Amino acid sequence: MYSEEDINSAVAAGALSADAAAAFRAHMTQVRDMPRGDEENFRLVTSFNDIFVTIGVVIMLMAAGAIGEAILHSNNGPSPLAGALVAATAWGLAEFFTLRRRMALPSIILLLAWVGGIFATLLGIVIGLADNGNDTLAAILVSASALVAAGAAWVHWRRFMVPITVAAGAVAVGGSLIALIGGTIASGTDIKPETVFIPLVFAVGIAIFAFAMRWDASDRARTTRRSDVAFWLHLAAAPMIAHPLFHWLGVTDGGEIGVAAAAGVLTVYVALGLVALAIDRRALLVSALAYVLIALTWLFDRFGAVELNFALTALVIGSALLTLSAFWTPIRKLVVEQLPNGLQARLPEAILVG
Repeated sequence: MYSEEDINSAVAAGALSADAAAAFRAHMTQVRDMPRGDEENFRLVTSFNDIFVTIGVVIMLMAAGAIGEAILHSNNGPSPLAGALVAATAWGLAEFFTLRRRMALPSIILLLAWVGGIFATLLGIVIGLADNGNDTLAAILVSASALVAAGAAWVHWRRFMVPITVAAGAVAVGGSLIALIGGTIASGTDIKPETVFIPLVFAVGIAIFAFAMRWDASDRARTTRRSDVAFWLHLAAAPMIAHPLFHWLGVTDGGEIGVAAAAGVLTVYVALGLVALAIDRRALLVSALAYVLIALTWLFDRFGAVELNFALTALVIGSALLTLSAFWTPIRKLVVEQLPNGLQARLPEAILVG
């Protein structure tokens, strides 16, 4: 399988003409009966070799972490040496499997290991410094560690240009802000942690979503790496947006949610679905799916379908998702046409095939 980035690289190298690339994209649109942008193409696994290499990479990273833990064990948190060895191993492997071989799945694992290793190294150091009961100091140090991890993601992006890197950096910056602001407010008070942290998570999710839309707006045809970057940003933002919304509706409390709350869940899910159609991204729908399953299961149980509540829930949700998938392009066109022209100009074009 060849990605859009591979096609663009062939055009840049002169191996494929721009007209031939455009004709190929048009042909694949006709074959699949869906505009290529609507498919949200991103490269994860191109062959079984990706999985084979990923297994080896994971084993190497686990070995590096175990060696670091054996040399310098920490009782209060992650071993700084273990994190440092994982990060160093991830960078070294990325020099070959990312920079030279351009393998997608191993590159994602190595990027996460690099950023996670840097964060774990700093966290292992600051836990010892903050081990004095001072919650404010702990929040500041954790926040600083997350910022350094974000900087490590930026360095990795400059070297390897892996699309998920921008999302990892954005999450690190957002986590830093959440730790700093939330920890400062909640320390020394009787305020419940979720009262502080849930709104902060939602705000960070909205900010990352807006950042993703900037990347999307710069590549409406979705033929460059910028579209892949936006995909991962949307994937990071979606749960940060969905979880607080359904938390405020009472879905995460563990008890009965009530008819009004269940109706609210379905209403919010429909609203998220309209947003997903407008921006041509499915991450919001997937992130909110579990909460809708809970609400529908409770509704069927509440109105007497006790033995079939799960089966009916699965039937309704499965049918709705498959119908939406099958008719995504025409439904999206109807939604986009209702939006202001200025907003339409920033979204991927809604084009019917055939």
